[in-house]
Amino acid sequence: MKVVVVASQKGGSGKTTVAGHLAVQAELSGRGPVGLIDVDPQGSLADWWNERAAPNPFFIQTAVPRLAQDVKELAAHGMELLVIDTPPALTGTIADVIRVADLVVIPTRPSPHDLRSIGATMELVEHLGKPLVFVVNGAAPRAKITAEAVSLLSQHGPLAPSIIHQRVDFAASMIDGRTVMELPGESRSAREIAALWDYLDTRLFGVRRPRRVPAIPPALTGSDQANQIKVEGRA
Repeated sequence: MKVVVVASQKGGSGKTTVAGHLAVQAELSGRGPVGLIDVDPQGSLADWWNERAAPNPFFIQTAVPRLAQDVKELAAHGMELLVIDTPPALTGTIADVIRVADLVVIPTRPSPHDLRSIGATMELVEHLGKPLVFVVNGAAPRAKITAEAVSLLSQHGPLAPSIIHQRVDFAASMIDGRTVMELPGESRSAREIAALWDYLDTRLFGVRRPRRVPAIPPALTGSDQANQIKVEGRA
């Protein structure tokens, strides 16, 4: 099992939207079962999942003090991927979340304020010895600042080659529990997310392995306790 932690000190970087889209795209790509964990007190990812009609990805209720143990248990039962959303601040518990990560995704919008804010997140990730990937999110097409952001970020660490551009369908799709890939019709945003996941999949897993269909413990997922988890809806 691999664990992706989506982290950024800056609020409004699009962490929750990126986390939800990556989890769904991983499922669509055959990398399931995928689990979602929300350790942000605002619970935005849990709120999105509560509106979701599809049963996957699984939503897993946990808390930071027991996160490491739950990660081990999920891995033992065959969960393929975990995607963890974090608060928009470097709280005292963020280090405990990053410690379980196999890869930390740091989304950032191409603005001077957002770019200045990545330093603290990057330093914490590097201090804990975890690999990271920057993702440019909310970019304006053909904007000069986007090219400048790409140049700057690439000097500080790996940068995902797929840029996520600012489009109405990308953000609006999260309102009713879906992602842009699940909306009817063709979408440039969907292609960007697919390309982003393909890159992350290679970073995480290397050569794609045959898909397994394991038994996931119902006590940790929404498979057999969907109603209960949807009511509580918090990590």
